[in-house]
Amino acid sequence: MSHRVRGIVVFLAIAFGGTWPYLFLARSVLGWSLVDPLVQLPVAMMPAIGAVVVRRWVTREGFADAGLRLRLRSAWRHWLIAWFAPLAVTFLAFGCAAASGWWRPDLSPVGGPGGVALLLILQLVTTPVYWGEEFGWTSFLWPRLLPGRPRASVLATGLVWAVWHYPLAYLGYAEFPDHTVSMALWTLMFVLFQVMLCWLYARTGSVWATSLAHAGNNMVAGLLVERVFGELGAVRNMICVDVALALVCVPLLCSAAFRPRPVGSATPGRRGC
Repeated sequence: MSHRVRGIVVFLAIAFGGTWPYLFLARSVLGWSLVDPLVQLPVAMMPAIGAVVVRRWVTREGFADAGLRLRLRSAWRHWLIAWFAPLAVTFLAFGCAAASGWWRPDLSPVGGPGGVALLLILQLVTTPVYWGEEFGWTSFLWPRLLPGRPRASVLATGLVWAVWHYPLAYLGYAEFPDHTVSMALWTLMFVLFQVMLCWLYARTGSVWATSLAHAGNNMVAGLLVERVFGELGAVRNMICVDVALALVCVPLLCSAAFRPRPVGSATPGRRGC
């Protein structure tokens, strides 16, 4: 078994082995609510723990290519994209819902534009919370899962990331009336959003930029959709979000950021893939 494969196996063992048993223990045995941010925190950090263990003790490759620098000056335009892209996707989802006749435009449930601005500030504040997942899935797994095939690797990484979340759909965090259809739509949502995250990482070389976008997905897009769509229903909700993500992320997947390169060569984000 190569160092790369061994590293991936150990990483996944820690990410899944440390998360799934904890979730079942926390919810089914201890009775904790998985909506509680304090209960979620160990889950959010588990992929980072796996990546650190592998980089430090398994492959001993270190952290030179881990994307730990901010790179604000050289990639400020993409930092702005990371900040506002989740909001843009949300409004595309609103447009989809309005065009289908499922929703009448109304932002009053979130306090109008002022409420949206507060969510954007909350996104900035909570960015460090999402570093754990980004350091694991985007910074570590994506470039190693299928080396030299960044497009295939980002789709595979998104699928793995989605499966890692699956217990949440059965333990009271996400409530789906029909798990067959809902889980398929939920999985597609993760895969598409992973494309955006990896595109940002390729363009900035910073895991902090992807953490900002991840925070936007949860703190801005997630809260806005939940509050504004109200009684739209989980399936229609996810259809609108998936359509919006596809409109943004499919063109990103076809961009030069995911152009196949020889193994070990640098991407525009100053990293190998």
